[in-house]
Amino acid sequence: MAKLALRGVVKRFGEATVCDGIDLDVDAGQMVCLIGASGAGKSTLLRCINLLEPIEDGEIFLDGEDISVPGLDPHPVRARIGMVFQNFNLFPHMTAIENAMLAPRRVHSKTRVDVRGEIESLFTRFGLADRMQNYPDQLSGGQQQRVAIVRALAMRPDVMLFDEITSALDPQLVGEVLDVLLALKAEGMTMLLATHEMGFAREAADKVCFLKDGNVIEEGPPSQIFDAPQHPETQRFLARSK
Repeated sequence: MAKLALRGVVKRFGEATVCDGIDLDVDAGQMVCLIGASGAGKSTLLRCINLLEPIEDGEIFLDGEDISVPGLDPHPVRARIGMVFQNFNLFPHMTAIENAMLAPRRVHSKTRVDVRGEIESLFTRFGLADRMQNYPDQLSGGQQQRVAIVRALAMRPDVMLFDEITSALDPQLVGEVLDVLLALKAEGMTMLLATHEMGFAREAADKVCFLKDGNVIEEGPPSQIFDAPQHPETQRFLARSK
């Protein structure tokens, strides 16, 4: 059984259908990369999985449980599915470690003492031990994004979603964030990410899904998608991406 499974997921905004009956499986410990042009539905799909957007039709299963049932309390689900956005979303008036401690304290009703040790170890793991007391505007974009990842991991999620997390970074800072994803993959974290980093997807993903117009047009291992794509739309997209 897949850790995360989507069946016939439909999401509309008014007359526009952004996700048009998407089926997708992410097995435990897999890194699955979503690729495709802007507007293909990648970000919306991630937001639906995290219950930030309600779906019109279909089902979303986490460990076999349908989490897309109308009226379901989203907070326990979001505690199990971490999400990191492209624009960091850190609170500017809080230090890096205060940003990371906020959610586990509120959601799990833990004290600062309860969570501080574990969160400090996360900062150390990702090269931020000397930045815990800095405010976001005292950090580089790459450091802010790593803090955002630490904040999501502090909730001890089962699955991590990443939405174009390098797109707002200067090119020289992209590598340090992608290195964090590689470290998480090595530890067995289940991850689904929308990305324009084709080289990273080719090297790191277990499975790549090409989306266009709200549909998964083609999916498979990176070697198939990048070296021998079967669908003409996939071929055209990758030719433009080179």
